[in-house]
Amino acid sequence: MPQQLADALSEVRDLLLTPGLTRAVAAGRRRGFTPSVTRAEIRPVTLKGGPRLQIVTDDGARPFTRNVAPGDEASAAVDELLAEPFGNWHVETSSVTLQLRVTKKGDAQVHRAASAGAPATPDGHDRQKQWLLDPGDPLFEVIGGNAAKRRQIDAFLRALAATLPETLPSPLRVVDLGCGNAYLTFAAYRYLAGRGAQVQVVGVDVREDQRVRNTAVAASLGCADDVTFVAGTIEEATLPFDPDLVLALHACDTATDQALARAVEWNAQWTLAAPCCHHDIAAQLKGRPAPAPFGELTRHAIMRERFADVLTDSLRAALLRLNGYKVEVVEFIDSAHTPRNLLLRARRTSTPPTAAQQAEYEALTTEWGVTPALEKMLP
Repeated sequence: MPQQLADALSEVRDLLLTPGLTRAVAAGRRRGFTPSVTRAEIRPVTLKGGPRLQIVTDDGARPFTRNVAPGDEASAAVDELLAEPFGNWHVETSSVTLQLRVTKKGDAQVHRAASAGAPATPDGHDRQKQWLLDPGDPLFEVIGGNAAKRRQIDAFLRALAATLPETLPSPLRVVDLGCGNAYLTFAAYRYLAGRGAQVQVVGVDVREDQRVRNTAVAASLGCADDVTFVAGTIEEATLPFDPDLVLALHACDTATDQALARAVEWNAQWTLAAPCCHHDIAAQLKGRPAPAPFGELTRHAIMRERFADVLTDSLRAALLRLNGYKVEVVEFIDSAHTPRNLLLRARRTSTPPTAAQQAEYEALTTEWGVTPALEKMLP
């Protein structure tokens, strides 16, 4: 083992066994090696018998939990985990967050940052903004980490965190429809896996070259077993599972509708969609006069385009409600970063739609003489 890696693992060991540990996650694998478990999570717990170090390992079939006593027992258990050829360690303590990534050459890349709640710096200034995904995460070494991209990723992860429950289901199955270069796909995986869930992600994009490129990125990040990609259309893509969470971020025009329709088809528990380029309803509005007294809303092309955006996403939200979802429409990221900053956040419920909701939807589409693409795609 290279001395640099041995020193980094020794630092990880000290953090795991020192009071102040919050949680730690080990995952991925080093090139040419396969750990005996796919991931491990460590956190301190207090039981009737006193403080313990809880270790949850997953062999890919089921999780296994054990609670070890401080001292020799905890030291031996930690040493066993550190001997496993994991590709990544994420350790959070009351004072520091450490990210360790083992490169293809076996070298250690380490990033340290002050943890949430750490004291102010000596000059009295508060520590820097807390990102949900550490700017030193290996992901940013692969996709690049300029400030704008970090802000967009952080805004997306905060919307995701607000959508999902505090205790995540495990396994958590995710699909990103129209994933493109997949940096948000990988960000979602890194964040959710860091919260302790066993996460399986499939990215779907129509371009084969994107599938090849994204698959290579997954391999470089050590998560190729959990993050896979298929080339195909949103409508016809075949997944190895029915997803719990559907993402469709900036899918253009009716691609957003295709994604929402598939989410309904799969009975997905959660859906996040950031719509883009609303041409369908805009074209329908252009072909007929607006109902009185709303002529001014569509008289000018720029106003008609902006109204079409609002009407399109209002009808999408209404259709999701009629299909058993609770829907929130929120800002995805500040409009200074992108004008397409709307996010539809939907959660499946057991509450059936009301007659009033159905009547309101029908009145709105009839008054404006439009038929949303999503309506035609839903059963």
